[in-house]
Amino acid sequence: MPVQERRRRLSPAERRTQLLAVGARLFAARPYEEVLMEEVAEQAGVSRALLYRHFPSKHDLFAEVYRQAADELLAKSRFDPADTLVEQLVEGMDAHLDYFVANRHAVLAANRVLAGDQVIQTIIAEELDALRGRLLGVLPLADETARRAVSQILRSWLVFVRVLVIDWLTEESCTRDELRDACIGAVLGALRPFLPGAPFGGIPSGTTGEAP
Repeated sequence: MPVQERRRRLSPAERRTQLLAVGARLFAARPYEEVLMEEVAEQAGVSRALLYRHFPSKHDLFAEVYRQAADELLAKSRFDPADTLVEQLVEGMDAHLDYFVANRHAVLAANRVLAGDQVIQTIIAEELDALRGRLLGVLPLADETARRAVSQILRSWLVFVRVLVIDWLTEESCTRDELRDACIGAVLGALRPFLPGAPFGGIPSGTTGEAP
């Protein structure tokens, strides 16, 4: 960033946005423990005192970076009843996998380094719950009994996907598309008894196969 741009006076909101962008870039590039607040301040062209006024600790900065990412992923995961279930699942999985691959270190930090952190885990849980609610909203469920059963299935599936993807980020045992299709195939198989008349559609060409 040019010196004159770095030193340009910003409003508090603009400065916060800038600091989040710098933090997101650094957390994506290196493991959590290697990111220093001093470096965030230096790259943003601000004093450490100013950085700490916005974010009192590295944890606070990371939490806000991850919350912002979760909000953006939710915005990209729009489920449209006009599309087939597979198309909707592919779109949501692709958005998340794109982020996970590009931000491997940040994702591993949130799910492993900070696995016991209540703030980070609440951010993750809230996003997963929002995704579950959106999926429930577009599925043609027969009655409330089916809705309760499917809600439980989706909750468990989202946890399964989270664990599987985190393991894959550590050791890529298959391709990205194979991972995505395995996740989609798992939920389609689990949902089929509750959606007997629903048009599942096939997994789009260019991936590993057809929906079961």
